[in-house]
Amino acid sequence: MFWTVIVIVVVSALKLLITCLPNTVVEWLHGKFKLHPTLSIDSAIVKRNGSTIEGEEKAQIIEAFNKATFLDQYYVHDGNRTHYLNLERNKTPIIIHSVNGKHTFELLIYGYSDHVDVVKKSKKKVLAYRMLSDEFQTNMHVS
Repeated sequence: MFWTVIVIVVVSALKLLITCLPNTVVEWLHGKFKLHPTLSIDSAIVKRNGSTIEGEEKAQIIEAFNKATFLDQYYVHDGNRTHYLNLERNKTPIIIHSVNGKHTFELLIYGYSDHVDVVKKSKKKVLAYRMLSDEFQTNMHVS
């Protein structure tokens, strides 16, 4: 009887802890699995046509990326990975190299009139997703 009560108390405490996590823990867990990262100006290198972009234009591009709304993720597998790495032959993407903690990744940003395609490359993975960004779609950040 004693051990039954102890088990019920421990299980109830674990249930309360799991279902009522503090906001900082929830934000940390959400950030670990977030597909659309939040970039900082200090840790990002922005390139277009092979030349590095600095100053106000770099800040505008990173701010536009951070404000963008995530729409949906594309399914990338071994058979179509090269398609996503070379989306448009006639468009030059904006390339952003960034470091998030211990992870280094590269973002290829292709703008269209109705959406923006982003390809996120890390050491082992290629992920692709679509987002909405008024700045990228209207202000010709992506050529």
